[in-house]
Amino acid sequence: MERFEVVWDEARLAALRAAVRRYEAPPSPRDAGWRYGCDPDFLAAMCAYWVDGFDAQAAAADLNRFPQFKVRVEDIDIHAVHVVGEAEGRRPLILTHGWPGSVHEFWQAIEPLAFPSRHGGRPEDAFDLVVPSLPGFGFSGKPAYPIGARTTARLFDRLMREGFGYPRYLAQGGDWGSAVSAWLALEHAEAVRGIHLNYLLVQPDAEPAGAEELAWKAAFDDTQQRLGGYSHLQMTKPQSLAYAMTGNPVAQAAWIVERFHDWADLRTRRFDEVFSMDQLLTCVMIYVMNDAFTTAAWYYNGATAEGVRRMPAGTRVTVPTAFAAFSDPRSPTPPRSWVERGYALTRWTDQPRGGHFAAMEEPGLFVDDLRAWARALD
Repeated sequence: MERFEVVWDEARLAALRAAVRRYEAPPSPRDAGWRYGCDPDFLAAMCAYWVDGFDAQAAAADLNRFPQFKVRVEDIDIHAVHVVGEAEGRRPLILTHGWPGSVHEFWQAIEPLAFPSRHGGRPEDAFDLVVPSLPGFGFSGKPAYPIGARTTARLFDRLMREGFGYPRYLAQGGDWGSAVSAWLALEHAEAVRGIHLNYLLVQPDAEPAGAEELAWKAAFDDTQQRLGGYSHLQMTKPQSLAYAMTGNPVAQAAWIVERFHDWADLRTRRFDEVFSMDQLLTCVMIYVMNDAFTTAAWYYNGATAEGVRRMPAGTRVTVPTAFAAFSDPRSPTPPRSWVERGYALTRWTDQPRGGHFAAMEEPGLFVDDLRAWARALD
């Protein structure tokens, strides 16, 4: 285990800004907006801010706000934020991000979860937090070939038990983080006290039945058809995408930021009210500065190879499971009956606001739900 901090070299930052300035935008349909991909007007404004307004060194300093480490697990270096909360060892919790996210997704939630008394909470609700970067993402090492959530669960279980010395722990995740959490519960249940999901990626070993489940499946399939093109490409031919994206920071930014727009809850707030430009660019920088776009895209192919999206025949999660139902445009909320087929569901919360990036969009609701969930397990 080694201490780690984010260092962004000024020469490389200058080269990045020069590349952004040189970028020649493709033609766009008239009044395109977000209909065909990333809004060209938004992208142009973001690029202008990226080169003349965004303070990359301030972003790096913010990313160094919490203690971070690199831990060798098997054959890969796993980067993780590790914050010992005010309860000093009580309630270890691993928070796992997804794509196209990073550990930065949890930045607004970390301190309230670890030090609740500073944020209107009770000291006894504190967690010890481990927030790792997925393999191939962010500051973690890059695997030699695509791996998925099942392998990651094995690595993260060892990270928790052997790296940070937590023999028993809680797990939370959305997007790929929900899959990692589910596979921790499926294959490492002896170490997992409970899991909290705000997305259902690992599906029960069953077929939908009844009007509610069949209606959900139809809505799910429709969403996949409308919003899943990126996923099919990354599952099947991620290297074809890599050839186009490598060395092109603006293309990477457009690909990433489009997901933040399309998957956020924009029912009552504009996109720029949900995420600041600094938040979006910090996320993009974590990919660009670590050359992580390609190996993060591999994760989809690795998931297919490992069969992570469906539980093995005859199995289900027996670890106590909580589900926070946010209004996620990426995937309609599954019926409770469907979740119960695969998970030992002990808590269900219908959230009034927030989309796919729950911890970023609604950190207060996210924190409150985790506190209540863990309190019930004590």
